[in-house]
Amino acid sequence: MATIYLDTCTLRSWRDGDEFSLSEQANNRKIWDRVRDFFPHPYTVRDASSWIRMNRSYQQPVNLAIDIGGKAVGNVGFTIKEDIYRHNAEIGYWLGEAHWGQGIMTEVLPAMVNYIFVNFQVNRLFGCVLEGNKVSMRVLEQAGFRAEAILKKAAIKNNQYLDEHIFALLREEFVARQGSISMAGKQ
Repeated sequence: MATIYLDTCTLRSWRDGDEFSLSEQANNRKIWDRVRDFFPHPYTVRDASSWIRMNRSYQQPVNLAIDIGGKAVGNVGFTIKEDIYRHNAEIGYWLGEAHWGQGIMTEVLPAMVNYIFVNFQVNRLFGCVLEGNKVSMRVLEQAGFRAEAILKKAAIKNNQYLDEHIFALLREEFVARQGSISMAGKQ
């Protein structure tokens, strides 16, 4: 179990009982428009149950619930790549619309980056953002990620070709910024 206490929220492992708040928060077209198509829409309690069951099967969590007031209102997680990319991980996140604009993701992302570098053999973290999602791009930049590439019309969402913006952060860049990798917040 992983728990990281922050000022605006708590990051914690997904648990049974999160199904209803997860489906309530995730069942939002504005969120779906900004994420990959594997994220269901509409987002049902059954989808939520499946997500929670999958995440509970990991020995070391790779997805953490963003908890506010005892309710799961979003997710931050990562996927470690394979083969020659095995020391790369893609970070992703979403937050329920009622919590947008409150600085939550600005606090969550650096905490998750630290969690990843402390607990996993990752050398490069990267995030992919669809064109038009300037808020998400800014969150990555504030967490120390740098714009690395724009893949022109590389993604299709809502039957439109969109540019994909790639942001990256190397372990050495994170350590140089932080001075070290901190175990703070790990419970």
